[in-house]
Amino acid sequence: MIELFKNLREMKTILYGNSEAEPVPEACSQLTQEFFNENTLRLLVHCLPKLNLEARKDATQVVANLQRQQVQSKLIASDYLEKNLDLMDILVSSYENPEMALHYGAMLRECIRHQIVAKYVLESPHMKKFFDYIQLPNFDIAADAAATFKELMTRHKSTVAEFLSNNYEWFFDEYNSKLLESSNYITRRQAVKLLGDMLLDRSNAAVMTRYVSSRDNLRILMNLMRESSKSIQIEAFHVFKLFAANQKKPAEIIGILVANRSKLLRLLGDLKIDKEDEQFEADKAQVMKEIAALEPKE
Repeated sequence: MIELFKNLREMKTILYGNSEAEPVPEACSQLTQEFFNENTLRLLVHCLPKLNLEARKDATQVVANLQRQQVQSKLIASDYLEKNLDLMDILVSSYENPEMALHYGAMLRECIRHQIVAKYVLESPHMKKFFDYIQLPNFDIAADAAATFKELMTRHKSTVAEFLSNNYEWFFDEYNSKLLESSNYITRRQAVKLLGDMLLDRSNAAVMTRYVSSRDNLRILMNLMRESSKSIQIEAFHVFKLFAANQKKPAEIIGILVANRSKLLRLLGDLKIDKEDEQFEADKAQVMKEIAALEPKE
């Protein structure tokens, strides 16, 4: 074990350098090739629970660095993981193991930098588990799972757009009920912020149009805008404005906006952010104008 810990520390020094020396590109390149040729990642992932805390940290940093190392301008890690995607099953499931979750979670986030890996995780049965992991009672593990979930839902635009189109129903049912309507303030705040990031991304335009045509979604966002938390109100507004700006609003959406017109205009009128923001004020004025001008459809 002592020999193993020493080797892990040496690998970390080769990849990151130390106080006396910068990393040497040739050494990094050679280490990367040998690491993946010898199937060392699989061994490290399986043996990580047997290591002590310091060695686990070193191993996690080594794995993180190797994901970015190029050999002859190729990311060897991506090719290796494509043939060893089952390792992701171990990394994702680790959120159920408090002792290992943060180490494996950090490795997982580095691995999903590769599109092939993100696609595998998104399309796996594990994806549904994230809605529970994000609400685990252990704050650090829940936060780590939330960071991984955000990375999965934002990094690879085309893969995410395809995933959301193919899994729209169950994904947003879970997202709305478990995250946006969670009893946990932090979960709600992160979820409404991420929802805005996803829907405002151009590659998710079709998903956004579908989302803002649902009266249930509108009801949830209107409730979030009435929260006492300023930051949740503001993030909810950034999603709500998409409902208001939709030029092809279904009749039921118009009906809800018209029925709640005076409350909404009052709420929006009182909505202020701490620092001056011209774009926010312009968006708000435009939304209020849209709502004020709405006519119910016969």
